[in-house]
Amino acid sequence: MPLSKAQLLAWLGKLDAVYAAKKEYLTDLDAAIGDADHGINMNRGFGKVMEKLPPVADKDIGTILKTVGMTLMSSVGGASGPLYGTFWMKPGMLLGGKEELDAADFARFVEAGVDGILQRGRPERGDKTMYDVWAPVLEVVKARAAAGDDVAAIVDAALPVGEKALADTIPLQARKGRASYLGERSVGHQDPGATSSYYMLETLRDVLHA
Repeated sequence: MPLSKAQLLAWLGKLDAVYAAKKEYLTDLDAAIGDADHGINMNRGFGKVMEKLPPVADKDIGTILKTVGMTLMSSVGGASGPLYGTFWMKPGMLLGGKEELDAADFARFVEAGVDGILQRGRPERGDKTMYDVWAPVLEVVKARAAAGDDVAAIVDAALPVGEKALADTIPLQARKGRASYLGERSVGHQDPGATSSYYMLETLRDVLHA
């Protein structure tokens, strides 16, 4: 089964609810190694997305994705705004005219989004960033799409990989962003951006199995 436009909109709505529910937790994670605002920023950003979606909800998927990206760029503070904004904007530019995303389209979506993170932040694996989740997830997504899995099966396969990658950020020493200023004191803390990224995948899984 492909990812339908209705499921995409449901995913965005559920992300808004998840980031509202996890606002304090994400902010607490960020307080340990960052600016103590990641949860606040993600909550505000997806609240703004919900305001901007109704006029474009009947448009093609590319238009919806670009709207999400532009909204996050303009409403989320710190590094997260450009990174998450680009994550949604780049696939939006690729997927114009689409009313649903098959497995190949979904792999293009994730790959374009991760490419956007790379272009914006220039992270490497092991830097203790959201890329530490997305890099191994992208590998699974591309492999499972090439093997003929549908979108739900792809996400099911990627989720445990993302969960392990998230836990693997805890012992890392940060080499990017404000967390890098802490040096060894950043060790032992889960990365907040990797956490909010994992929630994106987990929430999509929930929508696809609803």
